[in-house]
Amino acid sequence: MIVGSTREGRFGGTVASWLVGLAEERDDLSVDVIDLADHDLPSRLTATPSQDALKALSEVTPRLDEADAFVVVTPEYNHSYPASLKTLIDWHYTQWQAKPVGFVSYGGMAGGSRAVEHLRPVFAELHAVTVRDVVGLNMAWEQFDEDGQMTNEGASVAAKALFNQLVWWGNALRDAREKTPYGS
Repeated sequence: MIVGSTREGRFGGTVASWLVGLAEERDDLSVDVIDLADHDLPSRLTATPSQDALKALSEVTPRLDEADAFVVVTPEYNHSYPASLKTLIDWHYTQWQAKPVGFVSYGGMAGGSRAVEHLRPVFAELHAVTVRDVVGLNMAWEQFDEDGQMTNEGASVAAKALFNQLVWWGNALRDAREKTPYGS
């Protein structure tokens, strides 16, 4: 799971905690949360990263390599997704290939839907498979109680459907990558 927001006062941690709780109820998922607020990834892409850049990347790259599927938790900033998420995506290439990506977005009235629609072609270019169903939380802060618990049962149903798709695609694509490495 990738938490894409690094903004001060962000809501992404609340959304991610809720999703992790749902995932932990399943025996077919194991979740590793990469919270971009915890990783100072270099914003300047270079062919020869500095030692500091290599250290920051070494904290996330192996985890992306190991993943069979991704859930991207993203807010919508200015009708798109945050720069921190784009930075993570652009530093990596093979880590995304032939793996499914699902989206959980949040924001105002649109619930982050524009961020998701901008992310789909980016991941397609990286040879990832985006799953159809999305969890979009419009006015997300109104869907959680003061303890950070989801109050919208429909959102939990949608998240379970998203997880089902990710598990299916994750298993199918992992088996395919093992049989025939991608790009060979």
